Amino acid sequence: MILVTGGTGLVGSHLLFQLVSAGEKVRATYRREKTLKRIAHVFSYFSDNAESLFNSIDWVEADINDIPKLQSAFKDITHVYHCAAFVSFEPDKYYLLRKINIEGTANIVNLCIHHSIKKLCYVSSIAAIGHTENPEELITENTSWNPEADNSVYAITKYGAELEVWRGTQEGVDAVVVNPGVILGAGYWRGGSSGNLFHQIYKGMRYYVTGVVGYVDVFDVVNAMVQLMNSDIKNQRFILTSENLVFKDFQNKVAKALHVTPAKKEAKPWLLSIGWRLDWLKHKLFKTRRTLSKQSAKSFVSITKYDNSKLKNALDFEFKSIDQSIKEVCELYLKDLQAKD
Repeated sequence: MILVTGGTGLVGSHLLFQLVSAGEKVRATYRREKTLKRIAHVFSYFSDNAESLFNSIDWVEADINDIPKLQSAFKDITHVYHCAAFVSFEPDKYYLLRKINIEGTANIVNLCIHHSIKKLCYVSSIAAIGHTENPEELITENTSWNPEADNSVYAITKYGAELEVWRGTQEGVDAVVVNPGVILGAGYWRGGSSGNLFHQIYKGMRYYVTGVVGYVDVFDVVNAMVQLMNSDIKNQRFILTSENLVFKDFQNKVAKALHVTPAKKEAKPWLLSIGWRLDWLKHKLFKTRRTLSKQSAKSFVSITKYDNSKLKNALDFEFKSIDQSIKEVCELYLKDLQAKD
C-alpha cells in the first residue's frame, strides 16, 4: 500500500487522483476534516467518477509531528510520498516552518526506516537548490547551496528537510527528491498555493515584476514522482520545471486567458526595497502578518533559470508547455467562479 502525506494540498490532491485512477491502494493523511472537500472538488475536475475515487482512499487523521498517529498510518505501507509541508516566506514563521518541514520530515524518515519502507519520494522545492552568480547560467541539481547567503526561511527549512531525507538514505531507505518550480494547478485559489496568483491576477494587479523563475504543471510534477518511484532510480534529486519565464510574461499570459487587463506599472527594485521595509514596520507596530519579506522582494527581480535536462534524460520525460498549463488552469478557475455566481 502507498502512503501520501499532505494529501489535502495542491500536489497531494493531484497525486492522489493519479494514483487511485491507476487502481493503486492508497492511504492518505489529513489534519482537518473540512479540507477533504477540496480533494473531492479537485477530483471532479477530471472524472465523472470523483466520489467513488475519493472513497477508495483510506483517510487517516494524522499530523506529521504526532508520532503515535503516524505509526498507525504506516501499517502495511511499502511506498511513501511525503508531500506535507508548510509554505510561508514570513520571517517570524521560521520556528513553525522548522517544526513542520524539518522535524516533520525527520519523523517521516524515521518511520520509513523503522517500517523498512521500499522507497520514499520527498517533495522539496527549487528554493532548496543553490544559486549562481551569473544570472544566465542554468541552475542544476548540483549547484552548491550557500548557507551564508540571504536565503528565505522557507528555503532554509526545505533544504534542512532534504538533509533528513539524505540521512535516511544512509540508514537504508531508498529515496528520490523532486524540486518543483512554481507549480501551476487548479482548486487552490487562496492561501500560499500558486493558485492564488491566478486569483490575484483576475482581481487585478497594479504592478508587475521582472524576475525570472521556473514554472511547472502540477500533473508534470505528479507524473514525474510516480515514474521515479516506479523506476530503479534512487537517492537522487530532480529539478521539475517546464520553462523559465519572466513574471511579467507569465502575468500577461494569465490575464489574457482570464480576459482581464494585466498590470501596467513595473515594481522597480527601489520600490520593492521601500515596500518590504514598510511591511516590516507595519508588522512591528500593528502585529499584522508579513506580506513582503526582504528575500521575497529580492526574488521578484532576480533572474534564476533552471535546467530540467536531468529528469528529461533519466525518464525520457516531456513537460507540458506553460501556455497549455495556463489555459487549462484558467478554464477551471473561471468554471469555479461561474459556479459561485
